[in-house]
Amino acid sequence: MKSSGAPVAIVRDGLPDWLLPVRRAAETVRPEQLSRFLPPAEGGRHSAVLLLFGDGPGGPDLLLTQRSTALRSHPGQVSFPGGSLDPVDGDPAGPGPVAAALREAAEETGLDPAGVQVFATLPALYIPVSDFVVTPVLGWWREESPVTAVDPAETGEVFRVPLATLADPAHRGRYRHPSGFISPAFQTNGHLVWGFTAGVIDRLLHHSGLEQPWDSSRLIELPVGG
Repeated sequence: MKSSGAPVAIVRDGLPDWLLPVRRAAETVRPEQLSRFLPPAEGGRHSAVLLLFGDGPGGPDLLLTQRSTALRSHPGQVSFPGGSLDPVDGDPAGPGPVAAALREAAEETGLDPAGVQVFATLPALYIPVSDFVVTPVLGWWREESPVTAVDPAETGEVFRVPLATLADPAHRGRYRHPSGFISPAFQTNGHLVWGFTAGVIDRLLHHSGLEQPWDSSRLIELPVGG
């Protein structure tokens, strides 16, 4: 999908009440409250991800994808839809991240961007291992459209996770990667959400007041195939 070149406006009003705490958190949180890895003054590979909130069959939810297990980079890992900024997306310090997040989400899931109301962005964060500078873009799925794994070679699955499931202490813990890296983790839909994606969800639940007390000493194993 090619970008139209027209910037997508950020519209903060008209959201459901349950999403207002998330919007307030996004508008007030500081970068250092989200991650200890902050973008370098110069350089980095600019990218964006879409945190798409909807009213699903199980209540308020979040759209996630699972990368294909055939990929060489992060095979089978659960992530937000998104990817690198293209020149057509525009300035990384301006409309570029919003355009890229919507474009990439459409390419990966078949989502119709016209039904998405972008209501906020989070501060850009840094993934040192890949040198990505990532801007999380927050959207409200005002008019839902069918979604699926458009290219199975890239995306293994597209699914929705209720926020109540993500906030449930029974589904929370930490994952220790073989490298020694430890991150927040969520068990859902037979998958394990960890790494950057889990870190963003963890901080957003915390700063929006949706977090419930959970056992941070609990270690979760990576399921086979997930």
